[in-house]
Amino acid sequence: MSSNTFKQAAEAARSKTPNMSKSGTETIETMAAAKNDFLHTPFMRAALPFINGGASGMVATTVIQPVDMVKVRLQLAGEGVATGPKPTALTITRGILAQGKALDLYTGLSAGLLRQGVYTTARLGFFDTFMKLLATRAKENGTQVGFGERASAGLIAGGLAAFIGNPADLALIRMQSDGLKPLAERKNYKSVVDAITSIVRSEGVTGLWAGATPTVVRAMALNLGQLAFFSEAKAQLKTRTSWSPQTQTLTASAIAGFFASFLSLPFDFVKTRLQKQQRGPDGKLPYRSMADCFVKVARQEGLMRFYRGFSTYYVRIAPHAMVTLIVVDYLGWLTR
Repeated sequence: MSSNTFKQAAEAARSKTPNMSKSGTETIETMAAAKNDFLHTPFMRAALPFINGGASGMVATTVIQPVDMVKVRLQLAGEGVATGPKPTALTITRGILAQGKALDLYTGLSAGLLRQGVYTTARLGFFDTFMKLLATRAKENGTQVGFGERASAGLIAGGLAAFIGNPADLALIRMQSDGLKPLAERKNYKSVVDAITSIVRSEGVTGLWAGATPTVVRAMALNLGQLAFFSEAKAQLKTRTSWSPQTQTLTASAIAGFFASFLSLPFDFVKTRLQKQQRGPDGKLPYRSMADCFVKVARQEGLMRFYRGFSTYYVRIAPHAMVTLIVVDYLGWLTR
């Protein structure tokens, strides 16, 4: 082969290399653009608040599930009795561990994850959607979104989501309270599907919405405390402090956790009692309604019974709120 032939081959190779490099760069840019375009399609922009909300709730539930298990057992202890031994979170945890394994604290996790997949997906998705609509309207009017509007968005989002998610919430309570029954009366649910199927078989499809009223009211109170106070606290911290965004989010979520706990615990207590109850030998239920449960508990067990286990409830609600809000904030940043 002549020197001219070698030279021509070398020049051809050099001319191909930039083209290949350019082609590779264009391919990467095309893929990035496609990904960016997909995330910014109208469908995905509408769906992302719901997807991010569900994912963040499921992460938080996995972390907090043992505390939730103890909280439910605390609320069911001493039912119908004003006096007697007062259980604590520690004694209940010891009792659960003494009866089985440490993993027993994760009883009902499948139901908890299903509940978050439905309830938190809906409530955070609805709240984010409502807030965007309110922000757009406020911008057009030259105003800012006020606390009353944030509160209304939280109340409506919480109520709608709680009604949709009630079957999973009911299954969770039944699974967590099953271990309190005598051995002969236990259902020994294998999974959330087994629990829901068993409820439908014995109580009908409408039985899946047992305790729906206090569940909805509790969710509205919790979302007023969590979402409205978080959104308001974050807005105030942004204008009044020079803290980092991460510190603002952490502080706002801690504030929201306290108000969510304080406002929602009485309704959570009644919800647990109503969802756990089953008909006695006479065919009657212990409580006829949410109001009846409030009256009977106040008369038989005292008003402070509604706030039994507040510290445990706060330890369950505040970290759950913090993990949920921090994760959903981060996912929102990733998918903006």
